[in-house]
Amino acid sequence: MSAMYKDDQDDWMTVCLKYLLFVFNVLFWVGGAAVMGVGIWTLIDKSDYLSLLASSTFAVSAYILILAGALVMVTGFLGCCAVIREQRSCLSTYFCCLLLIFFIELVAGVLAYVYYQRLSEELKQHLNETMTENYAQPGKEAITLAVDRLQQNFKCCGSNNSFDWLHSVYMTSAESEGRVVPDSCCKTITTRCGLRDHPSNIYKTEGGCITKLEQFLADHLLIIGAVGIGVACLQLAGAMLTACFIYLLYKEEEEDFSAV
Repeated sequence: MSAMYKDDQDDWMTVCLKYLLFVFNVLFWVGGAAVMGVGIWTLIDKSDYLSLLASSTFAVSAYILILAGALVMVTGFLGCCAVIREQRSCLSTYFCCLLLIFFIELVAGVLAYVYYQRLSEELKQHLNETMTENYAQPGKEAITLAVDRLQQNFKCCGSNNSFDWLHSVYMTSAESEGRVVPDSCCKTITTRCGLRDHPSNIYKTEGGCITKLEQFLADHLLIIGAVGIGVACLQLAGAMLTACFIYLLYKEEEEDFSAV
């Protein structure tokens, strides 16, 4: 009687774990789509600003998220198939994939956190030099476009303030036609509006574009880090459920073999 009760209890636990794992994999697939979406959104929406950064850590974190998200979606689908078929070999492969993706997303989260810590210093050292030396120079069209978008989108002028432009290569050249700031500094852009740097004509944001870009990137790095580490923790829970399910299937196989 007790053996029959124990068998029924094991069967009940197996069925519960099976459905729990199936629901988990559906949520896991959705989480993978969200992770990949965050990575793609980061690269597309922020691609113009990547040329203004000294290192590629920001872009690398986003690419890792895209890779991890794609792997999560594929693994989630395979996990559903493995759970339905109740094959220990498939479930073991699925378990290994979960651990692999966990480490990939953890790397993305750690990279985002590390870069977040030194973001301010990098911008202070690099942004002013990039803007003043590369703006409107031959072969630097991507940087020129990025600076123009930066100043217009964030309503700022110059890395620290508008006076930074007085020392730029472009403003001291004949091509500037007497401008003291680029036209993208103007509140209302018209041809050669950068001739005047009066506050009524251009943006005089406290802290300049460095402060604005730093806050912008920091917010998105926190999103990348939170999503990466959050889904990684979810995968640990899934790995534990999978391990329990594999163990119950193993016990059932052992009992069936001993009963023969």
